[in-house]
Amino acid sequence: MKRILSSLLIAGLLSAPVLAQSVKRSDYPIQAVSFTQVKLADNFWLPRLKTNTDVTIPASFQRCESTNRVKNFEMAAARTGKFATIFPFDDTDIYKTIEGASYSLKLYPDEKLDGYMDELIKKVAAAQEPDGYLYTARTIDPAHPHPWSGPERWVNEREMSHELYNSGHLYEAAVAHYEATGKKSLLNIALKNADLVCSVFGPGKRGVAPGHEIVEMGLVKLYRVTGKPEYLSTAKFFIEERGKYKGYDPKSPDPFRNGSYWQDAKPVVDQKEAEGHAVRAEYLYSAMADVAALTGDQKLLAAVDTIWQNMVSRKIYVTGGTGAIPGGERFGGNYELPNATAYNETCAAVANVYWNQRMFLLHGDSKYVDVLEKVLYNGLISGVGLDGKSFFYSNAMQIKNSASFPQTEPVRAGWFDCSCCPTNMARLMPSLPGYVYAQKGHDVYANLFISGTTDLKVNKKNVRITQQNNYPWQGNLKFTVTPATAMDFNLLVRLPGWARNEALPSDLYRFATPSEQKVSISVNGQPVTYSTRQGYAVLARKWRKNDVVEVKLPMEVRQVVAHPSVQDNLGKVALQRGPVVYCAEWKDNGGKASNIMVPAATTFTSAYQPEILNGIMQLTATVPVVLVDAANNSISTTRQTMTAIPYYAWANRGKGEMTVWFPQKLTDVDLISRKAPEVTVGK
Repeated sequence: MKRILSSLLIAGLLSAPVLAQSVKRSDYPIQAVSFTQVKLADNFWLPRLKTNTDVTIPASFQRCESTNRVKNFEMAAARTGKFATIFPFDDTDIYKTIEGASYSLKLYPDEKLDGYMDELIKKVAAAQEPDGYLYTARTIDPAHPHPWSGPERWVNEREMSHELYNSGHLYEAAVAHYEATGKKSLLNIALKNADLVCSVFGPGKRGVAPGHEIVEMGLVKLYRVTGKPEYLSTAKFFIEERGKYKGYDPKSPDPFRNGSYWQDAKPVVDQKEAEGHAVRAEYLYSAMADVAALTGDQKLLAAVDTIWQNMVSRKIYVTGGTGAIPGGERFGGNYELPNATAYNETCAAVANVYWNQRMFLLHGDSKYVDVLEKVLYNGLISGVGLDGKSFFYSNAMQIKNSASFPQTEPVRAGWFDCSCCPTNMARLMPSLPGYVYAQKGHDVYANLFISGTTDLKVNKKNVRITQQNNYPWQGNLKFTVTPATAMDFNLLVRLPGWARNEALPSDLYRFATPSEQKVSISVNGQPVTYSTRQGYAVLARKWRKNDVVEVKLPMEVRQVVAHPSVQDNLGKVALQRGPVVYCAEWKDNGGKASNIMVPAATTFTSAYQPEILNGIMQLTATVPVVLVDAANNSISTTRQTMTAIPYYAWANRGKGEMTVWFPQKLTDVDLISRKAPEVTVGK
């Protein structure tokens, strides 16, 4: 196939970013402050990022070596051998780990890691075919490609080959590596591949709705770096190809047969609900937001707004998990949020962070950051163990094990045959500094409350903002604002929904009782009144060196109730303190968690426990529990101390029961023996 590569890119890529910046174009109204401009110094996230750097990323690279993922590239370079792993998308585990390592280098410069990536990138380059094609599952032995790949390039892309999925992760890694190191080695590979993709796909060429989305997001990132319009137009083309395939049966209830599993049952502008495979879906919705922002496509914008509203009001767990249904790792129907079989793939949490960040950049509304925060502190970091090298693929909401309810208790694993989740965590974690602040002209948004320092420009003048807090355990926030010279701008501090009596920006979850406590804000020790805009406190003033803003957020333990249409949670409550959702685990509660009740009047005590689970705010209360006396064939209730821990920290001390939702009172005894359905892991 003919390779299309512009003379500009042949001449040298260093000029490309300059070109991209000089071209005036549509974009997000709000821009995130780059991860390169934010330095964290907190006690919650920084140790996790350090663990990601010291443990997760090296372990991921080592496992890519030991499981023959690297060998696949070596064999592809030699054009001989037999594909040595299970899935044709295994190439992406290397790309995602490179992406995470690239972000990490900005946090923790490491010559050895930098050098290792240089050598690994050389292997990737050697595996690339002359026209830019890069897919080891075919290149190793084109006459006998992976069974999912199809006999020729691209012919099975709609469903199984993951050729464009591999490309998308390559592009994401290449941009991260370039931005973090200034090196073009991986970027050159990505651009060569992207030029091939753009030459093959498009109007009048081959058309397909990529089976596993992410190439769309990756192409947008390459467009941002180079300014090359073909990358954006091809991303838009892939999005608009959905709903055109005639091979589906629209009347079939099977999501694989009607196309909904791939978000391909109808054109995206006609889609109203979050549906299908949750990771694929949320990558698509992220790309829809990107393309809407960059092209001004109002129909696309309206569609992604509608889908987001459906997700947040019908299809998200209280922990921020998405993708309830094990079969197909997918969204279920409206309010279909079972606890015992909840799937909640870790990759879906990663994708949900990407999506909500983009929705905020489109609209400037704090509700998107509220959801992003819920995912970050709960359903995302539950996916990685405190050791940094053990993971959950799916994130359960309830583990109950008894004679009447036998259930396989999940164990964190170091790796999976389909190991997309560990490497996705490796790439997301060190990018976190890029989610803390955002800017639109003279508006500076403080979105996440993480101690550290950022340096940015407002009206072309330098401003430093330093955060000091002990979030999420305490609600006292301090911002020190230091402009180079006295200047006017607006500091917009997010007022979290949970601090405004809003458990979620919908009626899917609500706090059982309203709180009378209010957010208070002072500047230089003096209380201030402030206007609000889309969930932000707008602090408009002439800022001078070392101005101090103090924000006090109420940190109460709140009971959360679900919409009555969520059948599993009728008569039950969950527990939340600040942004953190809690659970009860067997370890702290006499070996059980499924027998605990939390009446409406329960009062909890919060206490920081530095020696438990790397330091947590622990909740305790005296509550009724159900006891079974097998010898006397009787059931009774008694009062005992209940201990709750942050949901993210469960399953770090062995196997046993866990629950997020607690009945408020005893209403029934179920004597029917039943077995929970098996859960399978696969992409």
